[in-house]
Amino acid sequence: MDEDIELRHLRYFIAVAEELHFGRAASRLHLSQPPLSQQIRKMEEILGYALFVRTSRSVELTSAGKALLERARRTLRIVQRDIDETRSIGNGEVGAINIGFVSSAMLTTLPEILRTYREGHPNVQLHLHEGFTSQMMEGMENGTLDAVILRDSDPVAGIEIRSIFTEPYLAVLPVTHKCAAHKTISPGVLRNDPFVLFPRTAGSRAFEKSLSMFEAHGFRPQIAQEASHWLTILRLVGAGLGVSIAPACVKQIAFPDVVCLPLRNTKVVSEIELGKVAGPVRPIVDRFVKIAMAASIR
Repeated sequence: MDEDIELRHLRYFIAVAEELHFGRAASRLHLSQPPLSQQIRKMEEILGYALFVRTSRSVELTSAGKALLERARRTLRIVQRDIDETRSIGNGEVGAINIGFVSSAMLTTLPEILRTYREGHPNVQLHLHEGFTSQMMEGMENGTLDAVILRDSDPVAGIEIRSIFTEPYLAVLPVTHKCAAHKTISPGVLRNDPFVLFPRTAGSRAFEKSLSMFEAHGFRPQIAQEASHWLTILRLVGAGLGVSIAPACVKQIAFPDVVCLPLRNTKVVSEIELGKVAGPVRPIVDRFVKIAMAASIR
């Protein structure tokens, strides 16, 4: 025959095979008995073999019926698994996501964001990429990154930036500095100090923002040394190569040979931001965005 076995036929067959009674099977399937009997007969016609031996007192599986039973169960399990996986993909519960982040974000709410995402999406392949803000934006533009955690990013067409939270800057001084014992410090007192900073290529807006507070006091710092990691900057400051300015979170990894002092007479703050492609994104990315935006403010 040209007709095919349908999934509903397998469900009907399994119910009868497990109950070995057409009345009970029909009740289980919420059908009346005559239509169920008709569907089983139709299935047997399609297969070309009897699946049940029927008498007035009993129903038994034939050898063909016994062979089909486990196969039918396996087929429905596979179909249900595929349906569940498809729904999971649609809901953003499985798949792969590439997240970029700046290193200092690890000192803020990023670990909490990642923990929450991992706990809620254990089947997602989470790929993390560390780098400068400028590198993160390049990854967004070329499509290698799905979402990024940035600091004071430059605007880029087609990339939507949302602020997660802000934090103040701190002055980072060697313990031997003349102002190291102060409770707070004004940017103006560092006029004659050499500075150790990230390079401008790490992110032009972040670079200029950190210097703007000194320009408000009539000078632009002399940058004596550039470094690409906060640990390096802290160690260089501790070694006496200069002073620096850092987001407040960096104090967590400060060594005993430096002090981190709050700055007064400035309103400049640093922003941790979330970046994603403007417009709709995959559900798996949207879930990350929502978790990141719900992160507690430090």
